[in-house]
This record gives sequence, structure tokens and C-alpha cells, in this order.
Amino acid sequence: MAQLRIAIDAFGGDNAPQAVVEGCVQALAKHNDWVAILSGDEARIRTELAKYSYDDKRVEVIHAPEVITCEEQPTVAIKRKKESSLVRALQAVKDGQADCVLSAGSTGALLAGATLIIRRLPGVKRPALAVLLPTVKGSRILMLDSGANTDCKPSYLQQFAVMADAYMRKVEHVDKPRVGLLNNGAEAEKGNMLTKAVYPLLQAAPIDFAGNCEARDILSGDYDVLVCDGFDGNVVLKYTEGMASALMGMLKAELMADTRSKLGAALSKPAFKRFKRHLDYTEYGGAPLLGIAGGVIKAHGSSNAKAFCSAIEQARAFAAADVNASIAAALASLPDIED
Repeated sequence: MAQLRIAIDAFGGDNAPQAVVEGCVQALAKHNDWVAILSGDEARIRTELAKYSYDDKRVEVIHAPEVITCEEQPTVAIKRKKESSLVRALQAVKDGQADCVLSAGSTGALLAGATLIIRRLPGVKRPALAVLLPTVKGSRILMLDSGANTDCKPSYLQQFAVMADAYMRKVEHVDKPRVGLLNNGAEAEKGNMLTKAVYPLLQAAPIDFAGNCEARDILSGDYDVLVCDGFDGNVVLKYTEGMASALMGMLKAELMADTRSKLGAALSKPAFKRFKRHLDYTEYGGAPLLGIAGGVIKAHGSSNAKAFCSAIEQARAFAAADVNASIAAALASLPDIED
């Protein structure tokens, strides 16, 4: 079996290139079935690589002297900065030199670049950014769209559901993913114009549609996929991240409030560590952009080495499972809908 090849934007993210290279070396040590293609300023990448021991036959470097920042207009930056670390990494997938691309840089630039350079899968109306979230049952739920498309048509959400179903089957090994539609009520007649129009489309799709999902039930473990437009999805994602951080902060403050609490905290330290790990985004890697004719993974902008290592694990799983073939086959079974 040929080795998987992952193109990594070495200069994307708040902690690049140090954390990117360190995470890459960690992932290389874990699995020997893949090759890293690091894109960015070659001299600086080589300087970081020199700090570690690794199999240099499994690391390639694409020299890319330019960097796209989060302050730049995404589409303009992609078109102007042809020698940027992100564009060169995307081009590697487009040219067949890599199976998947990973970046923690500008989300907008990655989305624009993936669409303009790699292009969409045949039949895909809009790619969707999918995020895995932990549930109270220890499983994970895939939420999409989480920010790529703030305004959606009903047919987009139907396609999101089908793509997510394929991802959960192939990558997360869920035999029959339960798909929920984010809504303000469980009843079929609830919601706005979009959700009311989407409901029958999801019923007709080749998925296990479990009905509407209220926000309080997202992390219940009763759903494997949550479908929504990118505006609502991004609000849910940012609120969830903020709530997790706030809860950990409040819990720590209360545990340190008095001597009795401190003693209890000391005894419960292993449990608190497990709880923190359950909420830690660095354990989950990045967010796949589904609907692109090649693997695309968006890592968190503040990713450390551990998070990059986890994101590479996700990229490996995506490429190895050949998710896009399953997505293309599922989409081909859907009727063409004019919204």
C-alpha cells in the first residue's frame, strides 16, 4: 500500500512554525504509513526540524516564502500570493502530490483556496466545515456547517447531511449515524423557513434522519450528526468553546476557595484530569472541509504541537478511508433540487 502524503501549511496558525513542526514529528513517530510535505520558508522549517530526530526520508519541504495572514481578504490573498505556504500546500493536493492538506491559518483563505484551487466534488453545491464535539455519552457528534456558509438553501443542508453520514461511517466507524436538524423545537412544524423546507428533504435522503435537535440536546449523545447553516453552527461552536472554558475556570475557582475544597480537589484530581481531557480541543484535531475533491483539514488557529499531531491523525484517517468516494456515490443518488 502506498504511503499517504499530507501537505501541511507550516506557517499557518498562531504558533507556527514551531508547533507545526513539533506536532508533525510527533505524528511521524506514531505512524509510519505517511509522508509529511511541509510548505513554507525552507530555511526556517529546516531549522525547526534540526531540533528533532526523525526519518528524513518521510519529510519533504516545499519552499514558499510568502504567508497569508488572517487580516487579508481571503480570495484576494489566494490569487495574489501564489508563493504562500497555504497556496503551495493546496496546489500539492490539486496536482496529486498529496492526498490531504492541513492548515491552522486563516479559515477564510483555506475555504477560498480549497474551492478555487482543488475545486468541489462533482455535484457539490457548497462545501461545509464539519466539527467533532464530545457528548456526555463519550461519543462524538459531527456538526456542519460550522462557518463556511452563513446563508444556506435547503438543498445545501440536505447535501451536508449526506456528506456527514459518509464521513461518520468511514472515519468514525458509526454504522448508522443518527442525523439531527438544529432547530428551536423538536416538532416537525417548528423552525424558520429554512428548517421547515429542509425537514422533508432530510426525510427523503438516504440517511437515518432522527428529526429536529434542540440546542440543549446537541451534546446528549442521541445524535451522531447535527446539520445547520454556517451562521448557527459557528454560534454553537464558539458558545460551546467559551462555555467549556468558563466551566473549567469556575470549577477551579470553587475548588481552591477553602481548605476542605482543596482536599476534595486533591482526591478527585484524576477525575478532573479525565474531564478536562474530554473537553480539550487538542484531543480532537481539526475540522474537515467536506465536499472538496481532496482532503482538507482546518486546525484550530491556536493549535499547539499536540493539537497538530491530532489534526494529522484526522488527516490520515480521512485520506485512508477514501471518504470522498463515498460522498460522491451518496450525492449521486440525490435528485437535483432547484431552491
